[in-house]
Amino acid sequence: MSTIRIRQAVLADLDALSVLFDGYRQFYGRESDVAAAKKFLSERIGHAESVLFIAHEGSDPIGFAQLYPSFSSVSLGRIYILNDLFIHESGRRKGVGAGLLSASIDFARTAGAIRLALSTANTNTKAQALYEAQGWERDDDFFYIYPIPQS
Repeated sequence: MSTIRIRQAVLADLDALSVLFDGYRQFYGRESDVAAAKKFLSERIGHAESVLFIAHEGSDPIGFAQLYPSFSSVSLGRIYILNDLFIHESGRRKGVGAGLLSASIDFARTAGAIRLALSTANTNTKAQALYEAQGWERDDDFFYIYPIPQS
């Protein structure tokens, strides 16, 4: 039986992360483009614009989470936005999602963040069930709009 390992990703993980990130984008209806995924992640890593975690089962990369730093002006503190979380089909229902959430929370706490926020598609009920099972609470206090059309 393989064990699941989760750790903060480094530049050497870029190829594996790119394939997972491409799968994530396809999940949300985008065309496959591993080269563009790799370029995007390389820029985020190279400019220290995100924090990535990668999950392995044995030697196989099976999931990732990506956090973006931000700030709360009202609360006067750092926050992180868990913008991306994806588990390859082969890694689902094995606790990988919960492990990536836990690693993200631990990182944010250690970094002194006052909050870790995430969002998912209204139709992604499996992810919502995981988040709620892990103690995350739905935010009904804010209205989000996207004035620029999504392409």
